[in-house]
Amino acid sequence: MKKYFNLIAEAILFDGLPDHHIDELLKIAREKDFVKNELIFSEGDNGDGFYINIEGLVKIFKLSPEGKEQILHIFGPGEPYGEVPVFSGKTFPANAETISKCRSLFFPRKAIVNLITANPSIALNMLAVLSLRLRQFTVQVENLSLKEVPGRLAAHLLMLSIEQDKTDTIYLHISKSQLASLLGTIPETLSRILSKMAGQNLIDVQGRKIKLLDIDGLEILAQAGRIADTGK
Repeated sequence: MKKYFNLIAEAILFDGLPDHHIDELLKIAREKDFVKNELIFSEGDNGDGFYINIEGLVKIFKLSPEGKEQILHIFGPGEPYGEVPVFSGKTFPANAETISKCRSLFFPRKAIVNLITANPSIALNMLAVLSLRLRQFTVQVENLSLKEVPGRLAAHLLMLSIEQDKTDTIYLHISKSQLASLLGTIPETLSRILSKMAGQNLIDVQGRKIKLLDIDGLEILAQAGRIADTGK
C-alpha cells in the first residue's frame, strides 16, 4: 500500500496531513479492482465506507422512477467518492458505477471513524470536502433549474478548460451520451447544440476533442443560458 502514499497525501480529503497520519490511513485502506460498467454501490445501500479513486473513471448517478439516469458527478484518479455516509452513518444517497476499468482504495467506516476520533485534525479536511460537495450540488441545481442546456454546456466546457490546465483544446473523457446525462439532457439535443455552437464559431468539434474558439462568447453563453438566434 506504500505505493499509494503520494496519491493519498495529495487527495483533497487528506491534503496537508502529516506523514504519520497518511501512514495510518494506508493501514486501514483496502485495494479494490472493478471492471468497466460495474456497480460499486447502489442508492440505499449501507454506507459502510468511502473510496478514493486510483485509476479510471467513476460516475455517481441517480435514477428516476421511469429509469432515466441523471449523472451527478464523474470522478477521476485521486478523487474521493461515497464519503457522505461516513459522517451521517446512513445509506449511500446515490449510485456509483465505473465508466472504465477502475481501481480504488476503500476505507471502512468503522476504521476511519476510530481514526478520526483519535486524530480530529483528519475530520477538518473531510468536513471541508463535504462543504465543497454542497457547493457543487448548489451550482448543479441552479444550472439544471435556471439555465437552458446551451448555458450548461458552455459552463461545463469552460470548467474542463480550467481543469485541463487552462487549455483552449479540451478532451472529453466520457462519451457524449454520458455528457448529455451529466447536463440533464438527451444525446440528440446535445448533438444539435454542439453543431449550433460550432456553426457560430464558438467551438470546433472533432470527436471527443473540442477546441474553444471564442472564450468570451462561451462565458456570455454560460451566463445567458441560451444561444442567440442568428438563423444558423
